[in-house]
Amino acid sequence: MITKERKQELIGEFKTSDGDTGSAEVQIAVLTERINRLTEHMRTHGKDYASRRGLLGLVSRRRRLLDYVKRVDTESYLQMLQRLNLRK
Repeated sequence: MITKERKQELIGEFKTSDGDTGSAEVQIAVLTERINRLTEHMRTHGKDYASRRGLLGLVSRRRRLLDYVKRVDTESYLQMLQRLNLRK
């Protein structure tokens, strides 16, 4: 679970304009935070299959959003990969 404060930090860091809370960049940043936390959970609870299924869904959603950003704005895509420490 991501705290409200951490989510607001991510929104502030990745927003593209004032009042932006739902752009693809913000969604990718929030999803990445959730994925990282669930990945840590899965390291200690290897048999938690319900969480694994949720994690795979989050990864798929982030992948689709990243593909969209890459299609629309390649420069922004490359910056997102670098800022979020994602490999591609």
